[in-house]
Amino acid sequence: MERYQEIERSIIKKYRKDIWGKFVKAVMDYQLIEENDRIMVCISGGKDSFLLAKCMEEIQKHGKFPFEIHYVCMNPGYRKDNKELILENAKTLNIPLEMFDSDIFEIVENVEKSPCYLCARMRRGCLYKKAQELGCNKIALGHHFDDVIETTLLSMFYGAEIKTMMPKLHSENFEGLELIRPLYYVKEEHVKAWAKSNFLTFLNCACRFTENIVEHEELSKRKEVKNFIEKMKKTNPNVDYNIYKALDNVNLDCVLGSKRNGDYTSFLEFYDNAEKR
Repeated sequence: MERYQEIERSIIKKYRKDIWGKFVKAVMDYQLIEENDRIMVCISGGKDSFLLAKCMEEIQKHGKFPFEIHYVCMNPGYRKDNKELILENAKTLNIPLEMFDSDIFEIVENVEKSPCYLCARMRRGCLYKKAQELGCNKIALGHHFDDVIETTLLSMFYGAEIKTMMPKLHSENFEGLELIRPLYYVKEEHVKAWAKSNFLTFLNCACRFTENIVEHEELSKRKEVKNFIEKMKKTNPNVDYNIYKALDNVNLDCVLGSKRNGDYTSFLEFYDNAEKR
């Protein structure tokens, strides 16, 4: 058995409950993959996106209906060693990866205000354009369960807004394109365990601007939230799941206000009518 086959086998055997089962459940629950889809799987070089690629490959082989996959990595200006590591991992995992270059790092290099925000927007735009070029209707990203929970708390703590990372959403600027997150239920600890058990080493942070910074603001905020969740789990092991479930169980009778398509509605608009009922 080739090494990549052993790695594939570990996903559906050793990690059947914690990775494969949760991957399939998210795909089914949120209808993420449909017949004749053309899906571009985005590989950043990290453990999450490479695991996503293997899961997508597996469900394509053994799924109930046909769909296409294109495995793509955008190089925004990685160092040579980082770029080589991505290509080497793709080879090890037997993933037919297409890498294309952009000059995003060079463009944002001298930006002082919110370079991470600008970089993220530009990267997303490049990926959407590539998906259109390939004739794809969906883009798959490797965000996992922990990303969802952390993003939710970051929005509350620092953005004064209750919102989460959705399992799928339509692109606002690229008509006909949809973004999906098939690892939505998979926890980061299991992704790490899978990589470790298969002796795989992936990129951690390949950003040219933050990899040598000890306390980058955006990264430190996420780390702060991650530590907060871990501390809470010591007394409430299900706190992360409860946060997720709360977003699927919002009681609109007990919130001060809400937004829909950018339009704000206060509870006062319905308060007197509710009393009459």
